[in-house]
Formats: sequence, C-alpha cells, structure tokens
Amino acid sequence: MLEGKAPFLRSALAALAIALAGCNDKAVQPQPADAGPQAAGLTPEQASRVLAKVGDKVITLGDFAATLERMDQFDRLRYQTKERRRELLDEIIDVELLAAEARRRGLDKQPETEEAIRQILREAMLARARQGLPSPGEIPATEVRAYYEANADKFHEPERRRVAAIVLNDRKTAERVLKDAVKVKTPAEWGELFAKHSVTAPKVKPPAAPAELAGDLGVVGPPEDARGKNQKIPEPIRAAVFRIGNVGDVLDQVVEAEGKFYLVRMNGITAAHHRSLEEADRSIRVAILQQKMQEREKALETELRKKFPVEIDDAALAKVKVPEGVKGFEGSEASPWALPGYAPPGTEGAPDAGAPADAGKK
Repeated sequence: MLEGKAPFLRSALAALAIALAGCNDKAVQPQPADAGPQAAGLTPEQASRVLAKVGDKVITLGDFAATLERMDQFDRLRYQTKERRRELLDEIIDVELLAAEARRRGLDKQPETEEAIRQILREAMLARARQGLPSPGEIPATEVRAYYEANADKFHEPERRRVAAIVLNDRKTAERVLKDAVKVKTPAEWGELFAKHSVTAPKVKPPAAPAELAGDLGVVGPPEDARGKNQKIPEPIRAAVFRIGNVGDVLDQVVEAEGKFYLVRMNGITAAHHRSLEEADRSIRVAILQQKMQEREKALETELRKKFPVEIDDAALAKVKVPEGVKGFEGSEASPWALPGYAPPGTEGAPDAGAPADAGKK
C-alpha cells in the first residue's frame, strides 16, 4: 500500500534534496574557466547527461550536481563512493515511482497535499525576497550604534529576584507555619519546612535534591517591569518578593494568590545592569537583520496584494464559530503560546525569560 510507505516517502523526499552527488567522479569536478557555459560545475553537455529514467521523468547529471551544491559540506562527505551514490539513486527512483502512483490515485489533489505545497512555495518566495541581505557580521558598525542609541531602554536589565514558596490551602495553617518560616536561617531548614508543609512538595523527595531549591518558582523582575513576568509566579507573589530585604529571608506576612496561601522566600538576587554597546553588539546585529527580513517580506506582500486583488468578507468571518474541542488556540493545550518559554509575538512573559545565569547569587 502506498499509504503505508508514508514514512519512507518523507525520508526519500528529504534524500532527494541532498542525495545526488553524481555517479561520474570526474564529471562532477569543477571545470576549467574556458570550458564554456557551466551549470553546477558542469558543461551543458555534461549537465544534460541522463542518469536514469522513471516513466517520463528524466534524472540528469545536472540534477545530481545541482543538488550536490545545495548540500552541507559535511553531508557531502557521506556520498563520496559510487556505491553510496547508487544507493541514493535507487532511493530517488523509488520516490519517483511512489510520486507517480500518488498522482495516479489523486493524492496530489487532496487538501492537505495542496496546503503542504502552498507552504513550500511560500517559503521559497520568502527565501527569494531575503536574497542579498547581509549577514549579521556585515552590518555596518554605524548602523549598530544608531540602533543601540535609539533603543537604549532595551539594554537596561532591571533587578531580578529568585522566588521560593511554601504553599498551603488555608490561611490558619499558613499563619502557624509562618512563625517557623521566618526563623529559618539555612537552606536546609527551609527545605525541611517545605517538605513537611507545602502542598507542592513531592511525595517522594528526589535524591540529592538541593535544599536551596525547595519550593523554587523561578525568577521575576519588579512589578513595574513588563519584561519581568513569570507564568509560574502570581503577581501578588512577584510583588511580595520585592518587599524582602535580604537573600534567604522570608516575608513576615502570608500572601494569598489564586486561592492558595504563600510563604514567600527570596532565594537569590541579581543587581540591575545596563549592557554596553560591546555587550549588546551581537544581539543588535541579529535584531537589525530580522528587521530587514521583515521589511523585505512586507514589501513582497504589499506588491502581491496590488498584483492580485484581495477581498475579505468581514461579516461572514464574524459568523464563523470554532467547533468545540478544536485545539490550537490561545489557552488550549495545543497552543504554542501555552508552551514554556514562549510568548505571543510582541509580548513578554516567558518563564525565566532573560534571567541571568547568576540569579541565585547575591
């Protein structure tokens, strides 16, 4: 069954993109400059040499050499022998056979196939639009400095604090445990208290678990810092940790958040820091390049909208209802916005985003 060969077909199609390194060792070597017009290091005559036929499909030496040029230099090393090249040629032939049968059965007309093709074509057009862009290292230093000066606020890192908490289900118990928590002097004492009372403590203590990480929730910035949010830390807890004076201290108040009662401890602190131009150089270059790519893509989109008229029926769109059980939207399990460390474009708040490596040090 063709359907049963789907994994192989995907593998073979991937091989098609990297495989054909040429079956003629001499033919795929770079030719002299006076050898006439060349295609992928071959003369027109060499490039047109037929290596295999599959029905009405012809695979030429030019196809092999062009694919070789697109390969990563390390991948190329895998296909130096004639035996390996022949194996890959056999796989390409299998791909053509499967593709021909898929077309005969009309699988190329299925919606998911057409959508996959549209996505491939989209990426190809965007790749073409990005051609000629500089690499990050080629961006002029004057442009980097101009970006730095125009976006100075982006390079200021506010103070960051690492939070730990004992979480309880009722205030009365929390008030009782707080009396012991504020007396804690060492990470070990805190760890014992957490293991004994917190509803978030694991039933079985992990072997060699660091006591100083007991109840650790992560890193946050001050409440006024939009970039300092952490999905794991409720806002009242975030505000509470910035009312603590020293690393290792526990706030002398129970903090209620989301129906639970927290005893908040500051596990670490990192002072505010302003990155210099030298420190930010690489990230600025990447940001400038991304901006240039977006500008190219936007220009292409604007051009295409002029070339191909677009009409949108807002009234019809407003009536569309998403069926119950459909996943992939914000807040659902399948939503990429729900993944740890990911936030919607233009927003902040990924857990521990931007937290310095030394956030646990004073």
